[in-house]
Amino acid sequence: MSSLPDPAYTKSSNFGQGENLLPDNNTFDKFQGSPDYVTSEALRNAVNVSIVLGRPLLIRGEPGTGKTLLAHSIARGLNKKLITWNIKSTTKAQEGLYVYDTVQRLNDSRFGDKDISDIKHYIKLGKLGQAFRATEQVVLLIDEIDKADIEFPNDLLNELDEMTFYIPETNETVAATHRPITVITSNAEKELPDAFLRRCIFHYIEFPTTELMEEIVRVHFPDIKEKLLRTALQAFYSLRQIDQLRKKPSTSELIDWLKVLIASGIAYEKVAAEIPFVGALLKKESDHDRFINQYHRLTDGFLKSGG
Repeated sequence: MSSLPDPAYTKSSNFGQGENLLPDNNTFDKFQGSPDYVTSEALRNAVNVSIVLGRPLLIRGEPGTGKTLLAHSIARGLNKKLITWNIKSTTKAQEGLYVYDTVQRLNDSRFGDKDISDIKHYIKLGKLGQAFRATEQVVLLIDEIDKADIEFPNDLLNELDEMTFYIPETNETVAATHRPITVITSNAEKELPDAFLRRCIFHYIEFPTTELMEEIVRVHFPDIKEKLLRTALQAFYSLRQIDQLRKKPSTSELIDWLKVLIASGIAYEKVAAEIPFVGALLKKESDHDRFINQYHRLTDGFLKSGG
């Protein structure tokens, strides 16, 4: 599902210093997808709403459903450079703006013959700073924002709104020449602040239906045999029906599993009966136990019902 932001936050005056991206009749359907990434209409619309309003697109969904790859697809589809900011538990918002390399300046003062009076030489732009300074509009991916401290999103509110930040060491204000197309991914490990959510376009990537998954698979394996594809998808979705799996296999695991099936040359008849190479799908010991106890009962019922 996708949702529009609070109407109170859609005024053009809120767009800050970046380029004005007011909608018109020719700008909405900029993103149509890319050949190597299958999107639903709802997801394409969410991307285009984000572009038109100049607001970050917050993407949630099960791990392995293509949240990160969406930013790559947008960059390819719109022929724009991708800048990726991978967030870790120790990441601070300041690092995305700039870093003052005091250690290098100290080393130069002690051991080098460089002029250390110009502090600008020791200011290194972070990923957000690089996106602001880009001469052309870029796609900025802030990946797995929920890994960081709870204050991290709030620390970026002003910069994402106004598209500017101040460097006190050089008395310089960095303003975005072009508002980047910003994609933010989250695995919902932590709740994000309401003030941050209000400034984003939100979309949850639903797990693909069988029909959509078939399209996704054919992008990766255009020559896959029909019977193998059908049988593998049936087994895969039956496996996901097992109750209480701690980590259900996702799209990325399915692609890995199919690659192994194709490489091994295994007969499609054995796939539903055995689920060979199940370690490519299930990554937790308890899930292996549940698979052994429940899978055959599920598939027998599924097959007998003509599902």
